[in-house]
Parts: sequence; C-alpha cells; structure tokens
Amino acid sequence: MPSRPPRSTSPAASVLAEDSLAYALATTADLIADVVAGGNLTEALAALWSARPATPPGVRGAILDLTYGTLRDYGRQDFILARLLQKPLPEPVQSLLRVALYRLDSRADTAHTIVDQAVTAAATLLAGRFKGVVNGVLRNALRQSAELKRAADADMVAEFRHPPWWIRRLRNQYPDTWRAILAAGNTHPPMALRVNRRRAEVREVLSAFAAADLPVRELSNGALLLDRPVPVARVPGFAEGRVSVQDAGAQYAAGYLDLADGQRVLDACAAPGGKTSHILERAQVDLLALDADAVRARRVSENLDRLGLSAEVRAADCRDLSRWWDGRPFQRILADVPCSASGVVRRNPDIKWLRRSDDVARFAAQQAEILDALWQVLAPGGKMLYVTCSVFAEENRDQIAAFTARHPDSCLVPIAGQPDCQYLPCAEHDGFFYALLEKAA
Repeated sequence: MPSRPPRSTSPAASVLAEDSLAYALATTADLIADVVAGGNLTEALAALWSARPATPPGVRGAILDLTYGTLRDYGRQDFILARLLQKPLPEPVQSLLRVALYRLDSRADTAHTIVDQAVTAAATLLAGRFKGVVNGVLRNALRQSAELKRAADADMVAEFRHPPWWIRRLRNQYPDTWRAILAAGNTHPPMALRVNRRRAEVREVLSAFAAADLPVRELSNGALLLDRPVPVARVPGFAEGRVSVQDAGAQYAAGYLDLADGQRVLDACAAPGGKTSHILERAQVDLLALDADAVRARRVSENLDRLGLSAEVRAADCRDLSRWWDGRPFQRILADVPCSASGVVRRNPDIKWLRRSDDVARFAAQQAEILDALWQVLAPGGKMLYVTCSVFAEENRDQIAAFTARHPDSCLVPIAGQPDCQYLPCAEHDGFFYALLEKAA
C-alpha cells in the first residue's frame, strides 16, 4: 500500500473546515485505511489526537462515530463496492467510499449532503484524481440501493458483517445462538459503571445520577447500566474515584474469585486495572498486579491512584517466574489472559479486520503456557479464576478441559451451579468466560 502523509500534515487537516462532514469523512478514511493495512485502531486514534490535540469534542465524537460504525459494518461496504467498481481504488480513497456508504446507510435522509461532502473530501486525497469516481460510485449506490441491499442481505459476509471463518466457527459452536452473537457484535456496546464501595454507597451514586438526569439501573451483580452512553467527563463521581467505567460482564470476576481479607492475591495480566481495582474495593488483600507491557502497567497504577487504592504493580511476563516471583505462594490468582477478544468485538471492531483463523490457536497456546506457569505459584487449597473476553471454545471450555487433564491436582469449582460460565454478548454486557480452578490441599 502506498505511503500516506502523517495525519498532522494531511491535506484534510489543513484544507477542510474542521467542523465539516467532509473533514470527518476524510479523517475517518485515513483511520480505516490504517486498519486495512494491518494497523491497530487504538494506536491510530492515539496518534491522531496527539497530532491534533485541539480537536473539539464534537468533532472527535463525529470521527469516532464514523470510524466505529464503518468497522462494525465490516464486509458489507466491500461487497457493495465490488459491484460498483471494476477494481478497488487506492487508499485512502477506497476507505472514503466505505465510510460514505456506512453514512448513507445510517443517515439516508441526508444522502445529498453526504455525497457532496464525500466528493469534497475526495478532492483533498491523492491530488483529487478520484473526485469524479467517488461522485459516480456514490450516486450509483443510491440509484441501485434496493438491488444492492437485496444482494448484500443474501451474502453471508455482507449480511453478518464478520469474516467467513468467524461466522463458520460460531455456527459450529453455537448452532442455536450464532446469529444473535454476530448481531450483538455489530451493535453499539452498553456503558456500565462500578461503584467504589470504599468511597461511595450505591444509593448515593444513584441519587447523583438522578440529579444529573442520567437514567441508570442496577443489575443483579451490582453493576450500574446507563440507558445511553455518555462521555466520562459527564459521569458524576468519576473524577473523585467514586465510580469506574467497567463492562457489567467484567464485574463478575471479583465476586467469582472468592476473596477474603488477608489473602495474598495475584492479578497476572492486570492492565488496564479494572479487575485489579475491583478486587481491592471488595477485600483487604495483599495484591501483586503484573502486566507484560510497562506502559500498560503504568495505567494500572494510575487507575489505583484515582480510586485511592494500593497494590504492588510490576511490569513482567507472568510466565517468566524468575523475573518476579519471590517464592511465596498466592491464595488467589486472577488469570485474565490474552485472547482473541471475540466477545468484545463491538468495542474493538478493527479486530474483525485484523484477526485470522489461526490466531485462535496461537492465543490458546499462550493461554496454556500462562495457566501452567501460574499453577506453580498457587498455594495448595488456593483458587485460580481463569477469564477471557472470548466466545470461542478453543480459548474457553476446551482450554480448561486440557488444563485439568494435564494437572490431576486441579478441579473445577462450580460457578452459580454450573461447571463454568460463558456469558454471550447482549444488551447488558459483553462476552466473557469464567472458570474457577482449585488446587488440591
């Protein structure tokens, strides 16, 4: 793929009005092109805001909405473009068309404005050579919209907006619910909060939200679910460490770990620190938080500081015991391991572009290494909670079955009356897997 100007010096940044749709379309096209080339969306966004720190919140919001929406629609735009183009256009023009098609699908009532602004954006890309092509493609898409929709709805990838291997895997593993799982992966994620019980009572937090006219309800596990997401700056009590943003499904972890005051606890893959903080909010424990990435480990410390909590935080690969373990066993271990993130794809829609089928086996091998290493530092009679944000069996039930076969001194402790717990993504929470392992005394 040909190199493109840095975002800080791109034509869109200097020519287009910052509050225009054309600016948002061109900037989003640049981000999508990064992902198509194999880049990570989180890193691309960080680079963008670093290059353009004065971007107004409203403009940021428009760019984020277009970026996440376009990536959640993965597969559909390319199916339509393949019918309207003889061959793909150079980037970022091809991605500009992806973004414009997403916008046309979600805001059909403003079709004329969208086409006009997309053409204006195209004039700033690749010396404007494809301005006429963009205009023609989008007008053809409007004229043929009914026919294109019928064809897209009949195509597996265009309908479900996931890669073929992903669809087949879910269809095989979840014959009754695979469509619902895929549909959930294409939706806007819910926004849930966790109350820091060391600084606030739930009733106080609920009163603050009522006063701010932010409808919220308490779920069975104590999570607070907002009726609609809002910027963190609008969350009452966030800056004071009274609440944290954490998916409701992730908030089961601290409860399932069976904590008690005085325990020595290890959070082995801790960043960014949500579950670490929740453990410390629930019990007075001696906690060591590890993360292999030093930058991400600093985020754990920052989160603890905001919440008024304390733990030892170290940057280390938990598999390399010689680098961090002092020989003292842990009574509880949280193993929130790296995974495909297939249960949180609506929050990270670039994953659908970047993951490959064989990545699942690679993650599974890494998870097995982590489990085997951590088992060595768990005290006899201790418990280890295995967690992923995946819905794939290879990383979840298959992984735990293989582990218990390798370790006869391990047994599964039932969770809510079941051997394990697989949460599937829905309107209230993301997809998570939990299994609690106990070591023979």
